[in-house]
Amino acid sequence: MKSSRKKSQVRTAVFPVAGLGTRFLPATKASPKEMLPVVDKPLIQYAVEEAIEAGVDTLIFVTSRNKRAIEDHFDRVHELESELRLREKQSLLNKIKNIVPKHATTVYLRQPAALGLGHAVLCAATILGNSPFYVILADDLIQYESPVTPNVLEQLHDIYAQEGVSTVALERVPRDHVSRYGIVKPRETAHRLFQIESFVEKPEVTEAPSDLAVIGRYLLTPRILDCLRETGQGRGGEIQLTDALSRLLVQEPVFGYAFEGVRYDCGDKLGYLEACVETALRHPELRDDFMDYLLTRIRSLEGLHRKSGSGS
Repeated sequence: MKSSRKKSQVRTAVFPVAGLGTRFLPATKASPKEMLPVVDKPLIQYAVEEAIEAGVDTLIFVTSRNKRAIEDHFDRVHELESELRLREKQSLLNKIKNIVPKHATTVYLRQPAALGLGHAVLCAATILGNSPFYVILADDLIQYESPVTPNVLEQLHDIYAQEGVSTVALERVPRDHVSRYGIVKPRETAHRLFQIESFVEKPEVTEAPSDLAVIGRYLLTPRILDCLRETGQGRGGEIQLTDALSRLLVQEPVFGYAFEGVRYDCGDKLGYLEACVETALRHPELRDDFMDYLLTRIRSLEGLHRKSGSGS
C-alpha cells in the first residue's frame, strides 16, 4: 500500500455498508456482500486501504443487521495471532494485525431502515460535524496502471485543495448503461475536470444529459448534510445522495473529476469476476501460475472451438 503523499485536509470517510446485496444471493444471505473476497482480501478491506492511503484516520461504517462480520474483520483476533506467532508465520501475522493501523479509529453505526445512500450518509452526521469527508462505496474496486498513480480519493483531494468545494468521481459509461447510475450534466473546465450543472438519478437513455456517471467515490463539504436533511424520498422511495447534491449546487459549485484508473463494478457478478481475475494477475504470489492457467485454458477453449467449427 502506498503512503499518503502529503497531509490530507480530509480525515474522515463514510462507508455505507447496510445494503442487502441481493444480486449475489444466496452467497450474501448470511454474509455481507462487502465481505466477498477478491483473491485474499474482502472488498471492504480494499476500500479501507484506499482511505488510509489518502490520509483518513476516522472510518465510519454505516451498517445494518447481518453485517457483524465487517466489524469482526477489522477487530483483533488474539487467538489467531498467537497461533500464527507459535507457527512462526510472521507474514500472515503482519497481514491480519495491520488491517487498520493503530492511529485510525473505527466507528460503527446502524442505519435503521433501508432508505438509500443519502440517508446512510445522514446517519453519520453527528460524528461528521463541520468537516469535509469522503463517501466510499466498496462495490467499486479501482485499480491503477502505475503504482505511483494517486488513488482516486487523492485525485479528488487535489481538486478540493484548489477549489474548496465538493467533488465527485466520474466515469464515462456506455449510453445503454446510463440508467444504472447518477448522470451529470457537465461543463468542462480543464482536462478531466468538469463543473457540474445538474444531476439526474438513473435517467432513461433518451433523457441522460451525458455519459458521465457518478461512481462510488465522493469528497463532500459539510453543507451536504443540511441538504440531505431537506431532501425527501426520491426515486425508489429512498433519500438519494444525487438529489441532495442537486440542492447543494444552488449554494456552491460542485465539481466532477474523470479519475485516472480502472473501476470494476463488484456489485455486478461479471464485474466481480473481472476484478478477481485482474487482481490475481497482479498478485505477486499468484500471477505467474495464474497466467499459465489462463493461457492453458484459452488454448483448450480454442481447440474445442476449432473442433466444433470443423464438424459443422
